[in-house]
Order: sequence, then C-alpha cells, then structure tokens
Amino acid sequence: MEKTGDPYEKSFYQPSMEKFDYFVDQDIEDSNLVSNGCVDFRGRIASKQTTGGWKASSFIIVNEAAERLAFFAIGVNMVAYLVLEMRKSLPNSVTIVTDWIGAAYVFTILGAFIADAYLGRFKTIVTFSCIYAVGMVLLTLSASIDSLRPPPCKARPCTKATDGQSAFLYVALALIALGTGGIKPCVSSFGADQFDEADEKEFAKKFAFFNWFFFAINMGAILAITVLVYVQDEFGWELGFGIPTGAIVLSVIIFVAGVPYYRYQKPMGSPFTRFVQVFVAALRNHFKGVEVSPREDLYEVKTRESDIAGARKLTHTSQFRFLDQAAVMTDPLGDKTNRWRLCTVTQVEEFKSFIRILPVWAATVALALSFAQFSTFFVSQASIMDRSLGPNLTIPSGSVPIFGAVNALVLVPLYEKLIIPALRLRTGHHRGITSLQRMGVGLFVSIFATGAAAIVEKRRRDDPTPSEVSVFWLFPQFFLIGSAEVFTYVGQLEFFYDEATDGTRSISSAMFLSELGIGSWVSTAIVKIIGRFSGGEERGWLRNDLNKSRLDYFYWILTVINGVNFVVYVVVAWLYTGRGKASSSVSDDVVYDDDLYGNLGSGRGREGGLTMIQL
Repeated sequence: MEKTGDPYEKSFYQPSMEKFDYFVDQDIEDSNLVSNGCVDFRGRIASKQTTGGWKASSFIIVNEAAERLAFFAIGVNMVAYLVLEMRKSLPNSVTIVTDWIGAAYVFTILGAFIADAYLGRFKTIVTFSCIYAVGMVLLTLSASIDSLRPPPCKARPCTKATDGQSAFLYVALALIALGTGGIKPCVSSFGADQFDEADEKEFAKKFAFFNWFFFAINMGAILAITVLVYVQDEFGWELGFGIPTGAIVLSVIIFVAGVPYYRYQKPMGSPFTRFVQVFVAALRNHFKGVEVSPREDLYEVKTRESDIAGARKLTHTSQFRFLDQAAVMTDPLGDKTNRWRLCTVTQVEEFKSFIRILPVWAATVALALSFAQFSTFFVSQASIMDRSLGPNLTIPSGSVPIFGAVNALVLVPLYEKLIIPALRLRTGHHRGITSLQRMGVGLFVSIFATGAAAIVEKRRRDDPTPSEVSVFWLFPQFFLIGSAEVFTYVGQLEFFYDEATDGTRSISSAMFLSELGIGSWVSTAIVKIIGRFSGGEERGWLRNDLNKSRLDYFYWILTVINGVNFVVYVVVAWLYTGRGKASSSVSDDVVYDDDLYGNLGSGRGREGGLTMIQL
C-alpha cells in the first residue's frame, strides 16, 4: 500500500499498538474518532464521519442476504436431491442434511478462532467465502455431470449412487459447511463493530442493525425458497444450484466493495489460550495455598489499554473467585509477563464473562433442535400433500418454508417500529424487554410450534386420502417456528455480543451459532434412536413412506423437550448475572505494573481504563 507522510499510518493488515497509543495519549480529543480502537483500511484510528455506521453495515447486510440465499437454496431442497437424484432413503437423507447443517454451524467455532487469533474478521470472511464458492461450484457440477449421479430410474429397484458419486457430493457439502462456519461468527460481529458503543447515537443504531441483519437473513431465505426452488423445479438442478453459486461470488464482490468504509478490529490472539492460562495459573496458586481475601491485591498492567492487544480493561467482579487466584502476585519480583503464572484482572474477567454465558447457551439449544425440522421433515410432509393453488399452479414443496420465513418480514419491522416503543414506555428498558426476556418468548412459542406439528400430522395421516390434505395445514407449525426464531435469534445476537468482551466477540457469536449445529446433530441422534428402537425404516415410526410413519410421535417428543427446556431456561435466566450487574469487591485494590504511562493521575487506569458500556 502506498505510504503517506503519517508515521503512524499502516495497512490495516498490520496494525500496531504504537499507532493506537499515539491517539490514546491525546485522550482522543477529536470526537470524530472512534473510542474502541477500530482502525480504517489505512490503519489509522477510524473516523466516525467517513467509516462505520449504516454506510458500512449496508454492505454487510447485503452480503449476508446473498450468502443466506445460497445456503437456504441448498438446505430446503437437499433432502429431495438426495432422495430423487442420489437414490437415498428418506430417513438417511434427513440425517445427512441435519449432519451437514450441524457441521456448518459447529465450524463457526473454528472460524471465530481464526478471526480472533490470526486473520481478523474481515480477512476471515473473505477467505472462507472463497472456500464456500468452491464448494458451490462442485455441487453445481454434481448436478450437471451425469457421471456424478446414478442413471435415471427406469425399473425397480433403482440404481443407487456409488461411493465415488456420494463422496464427490459430500466433499462439496463439506466445503460449503466449512465456508459457512468461517463466515457466520464474523459477519454479525463485524457489522456490530461498525457502531461505537461509547457514542450514544451509534449505540442505539447497533440494536437496529441486529434486527435488520436478521431481516436480511430472512429476505435471502425467502428468495431461495420461492424463486430458486421454482427454478429448480422448472429448469433442473443445474440452474437451481448454479444461480446460488453466482450469488456467493457476487456476495464476495459486494463485501469487498465496502473496504474503504469499514472499521476493523485487530486480531487479539486466541481467547482459548488465554482461558487455559487463567485456569492453569489459578490452579497453580490454589495448590500453593493461595487464597483471595476481600481486600486482596490483584494484578493489572498500568497502561490505559489491557495487555490483550486492542482490548479495553475490565473491572473486577466477585463471581468465580477461584479464578481470581490467577491474578494474585505470589512473587512481586518475579516475571510479570508470564501469563501461565500470573494473569491480569482483565484476562481473568474475560474468562469469567465466557463462563457466565455457558448456562444460557446450553438452555437455548432445544429451539435449534426444533428448527432442524424446518427444512427436513416439514418439507417432506409438504411433498406428499395437496399443494395446488388452482388448476394450473402448484406450490413447490421446497417453497413451503415461506410460511415461516415471511413472518420475519412482518414481525421485524413491526417489532422495531411499534412494539419496542410501546414496551419501552411500560418497562423503561431501551429495547422494550431485555435480550434474555426476548429469548424466553421465542422458546415459549416453540413449544406450541412442535405441538401444532404433531396435531396436524396426526390429522393428515388419519385422513382417508392424506395426499388430498391441503399443505396450508402446515402453516401454523411453520409460522410458529419462524416467530420463535425471530424472538430468540435476534435476542441471542444482542445477548452474546453484549456479554462478550473485546477479545471474545467472534467466539461468543460462534457459541450461539454452534447451537444450531448441535441442535441439528441432536435431531440426527433422535431420528436414529427412534428408528432403531421403533422397528427401523421398514416398520418404525420414521419410514420412507410418511403415510405409514408415526411422525406425530416424533413431534410430541420434541414438544416435551421444548417444554422441559423452557422451564430450565427460566431458572437459568432468573439466576443470570451479567457483566454490567456483577459487583466488584476489590476494584480499588488492583495492583498495576510500572509501565510507559507511569502514574495516570486521572485514576482511569485503576478503574479499568476505557471500560465497556454495559447493558
């Protein structure tokens, strides 16, 4: 990159703490500069006038819509592709798809690790988008080249896919899953990075971004399950997969076009390594007999920023006092830079913040289990029901999820413009209700979603002519699952971002996204367990022929799981104490290392420097 006369100007690919400290020493006198350490593409502290906000996040939202278009175009029709083109059984096809979706979302942890430790969010998104594109190309080839699929079925039994044909398809799906996993944990966090939390106006806009981000996801999904599903039905799989392949390439171009407007957070190192350091140091001091008293001195560096590159300091909290032992100086003359023996208060608090969210994370997995049916059994039901809208018009089975996706287009603007202001007047909360309450609403609705699915499936199966039952009977279960997702998903976006620290934003986003993966894997496990103990694919509850299956029993099992999970979640949410409410008993007794800045005078160093704005 061409250099300028500014000695602190560097490419954003190689940001430096010297450049950041230069501006911190000026106390960020220019109010147009962000306060969270984000830089522009030239490596300078980002300006609020020329970077960030909606001018940057709009590129991110469009990119997300295009990526979701591709993902859902595959997801809603992959069961049909496996059954019709690859000659696999329905239960086996369902488990392949749920395993694939599970892998896509569990890979988010890998993507978050790479973003936080090495590449940063922007470069991680671009890198994994390219992997995604390669997988889409291979999938399109699978649908286009006859030798990569079994021959057309002209007599029973049909020829099944060979191991080589299946392997080619699985490689394509694996690359798509890996690409999704690398992109997803970074996109929402990268979008939120475009809003400075210390700026009151930008702080409010950040929450609107989460809602419109979710709106974009559903817009992409709706286009996928209407336009692209129609293309697949009318013009074949080649074009049906080729168009989303083009959408992925276009999404990368759109995303890169926003480079001059983005705000970039520097990679801060692996948070998992820092977590292990805290645990090892605490365990070491525990076996030495070290105890933390209410007035114990805890170690912290004396710079304005923490020693985690680019992360602001965190104040001490009283929870998980065992971990405080990692910040106790047992040898004042020893090596203060060895984090395996002595950690800072900020590093300890970072680990505490991660531990706090784990119960909430575990208590919201059940919704992902129910949502896994959205593109598998729900669509399979639709494929054997009456989908006619008239003598010459039939709804493609892959388009039926529109019943669930379309409500987001109504609920998100309605919630943002009408419900939040009304709730704000009643509760006084700036978002109407808290993120935890919003998640609880979604989990409660999910109970009725799977219950409705069980009732409708029993009615369909008991009908003398089940193939003549209207597909519109599936509307309640799709609509309720979609409504549950609107509340819980956006609530999770807000909660996991706000409870994360500067150094764990991507990992925190990955944790909540991994729920979708784990829920899909649990769905696979339940399907296999039910199949094994109920008689297999020929005589069990879940067979190739849904008219002979007992899918309603499966849905009732999910309803019970959702009910129990909701009770557990209420208890967890009731007991939860966020970072903003955690009390500090030793915040005034933190010991700081002598450093370049010496005595700060203002006292901000002892209070944790430029601390996070808490909810």
